[in-house]
Amino acid sequence: MNSSMLFGGTLDDSSFSPEERTSEEQMIIKTAEQFVEGYPLQNPEKTEQQDQSWIKTCFQAAGELGLQAVEVPEAYGGLGLGKRLSGVVAEQVGNGGGSFSVSFNIHVGVGTTPYMYYGTEWQKSMYLPKLASGEWIGAYALTEPEAGSDALNGKTKAVFDKEKNVYQITGEKQWITNAHVADVFIVFAQTSEGMTAFIVERTMEGVSIGPEEKKMGIKGSSTATLLLDQVVVTEKHILGELGKGHKIALNTLNLARLKLAFNNIGAAKRALHLATTYTTERVQFKTPIASFTLIQEKLAEVTSAIYAIESYAYQTASRLDEALQSDGDHDHSSVLALFIADCAMCKTIASEVLAFATDEAVQIHGGYGYMQEYEVERLYRDARINRIFEGTNEINRLAAAKAVLKRQVNVSHVQDELGQWIVAAETIYTQMLKALTDKPEQREQEVLRWIADGYGTILMMRSSYLRSRTKESDQKRNITLVVLEEGFQQVQSIVQRVYQAIEQPAQELKLNVPTPSNVMKVKRHIAELVIDRKRYTT
Repeated sequence: MNSSMLFGGTLDDSSFSPEERTSEEQMIIKTAEQFVEGYPLQNPEKTEQQDQSWIKTCFQAAGELGLQAVEVPEAYGGLGLGKRLSGVVAEQVGNGGGSFSVSFNIHVGVGTTPYMYYGTEWQKSMYLPKLASGEWIGAYALTEPEAGSDALNGKTKAVFDKEKNVYQITGEKQWITNAHVADVFIVFAQTSEGMTAFIVERTMEGVSIGPEEKKMGIKGSSTATLLLDQVVVTEKHILGELGKGHKIALNTLNLARLKLAFNNIGAAKRALHLATTYTTERVQFKTPIASFTLIQEKLAEVTSAIYAIESYAYQTASRLDEALQSDGDHDHSSVLALFIADCAMCKTIASEVLAFATDEAVQIHGGYGYMQEYEVERLYRDARINRIFEGTNEINRLAAAKAVLKRQVNVSHVQDELGQWIVAAETIYTQMLKALTDKPEQREQEVLRWIADGYGTILMMRSSYLRSRTKESDQKRNITLVVLEEGFQQVQSIVQRVYQAIEQPAQELKLNVPTPSNVMKVKRHIAELVIDRKRYTT
């Protein structure tokens, strides 16, 4: 099977559906739920007050339950499972884990996976068992004060001492998650051969941590500056190849974006649960506000948005697992390159869906949503960072669009009426890309953003359509109908803007567009079930 997520071919793969849970997945979900209820949700005040002993206790508990070992190979104390199952865990921890979920995500993501793909046998044996068990906490040090989105141009240097056969690392790394609780950092520094990744342990001489940053949200997640003053490391602490640190940085962040998407999906579901519960309890004009159709519309739109990005993220993870399993390249760089657009867009869309979900949750709570005693207030503040870290959404859109422009994009083959929305969207989108070929406008950032948004919207349409065909239900069909019809309208608008930007009339195309539904009525049906169960429901 073609591992690329670029659309085309026959839409007949439904193996990714979140409803198709294996017994193993069900067990992991239950374990993660119990962890969240027993630790982060049990004492949210301790987390928010940055009680470091409590945060370490949470890490140790997660390690004992195997939640940090999902992707780590069995030979190094892990479970040896894939991206889909690690996504399941990230989603569950995000659904109630609060700012601890940020610390957790960094640890199991960029704090651990680089050892798996780029570590030597000694490095894997030394660090992976400790990271998987929760004995040690990992962190990732790339960003610098003058190198934010342009992270590969940092000024931290690693100077080689020929006489002692060691490197001395000096520099400053900014906004490091887990800084005050981490035992080991992956640090990127410039060498004479180019950017290189190094393993730096907290106890090494010359390592110090600045004060905790005072942040808008995610207050329970340690964020501080890592200071490196002539820290001595040997060649065995070089991660990957000398001068090839950029490859580690880019590929690791690529995978981290997908994991962050799952975390955001879980948090969005938490926001929806709090909102729907409140609508059944809050009475105005002698009736629960759940009966007001404008409230129902909000709940239905949040549900549909979560469903679309959830479908896309699970399909991406499943396809990525298949591609990695069949790949012979030990660091999988060639495979990961195929998924740049999808990992970037999953993160971008999921973070914006979370922003939408938390904003509507606060709005539904009214004045109470602005009060700190209500959880939605914290959710709203915590959500904001997700559009910034792991690459800003602007950077991710540019990366996704450039990846799309390098590949051939075709139109899918779909027979049924519902799928014609996808065919229509893909038809006008591919024609738009052809019109852009070799035009200088295709390098304009606004145009690249539209290319990325159109691509992401179509992939959500495709994923939702495929998902609706497994364990069919009226709810899934209703949600899919909303995703497809409104998705087509979004793609139509994007295509029109691009043609205006290149000052060229849109090509007249014969489209077999289905008759639009009564979306207002469909959304009310979606909301009814969500309100009845007080949570995200498919």
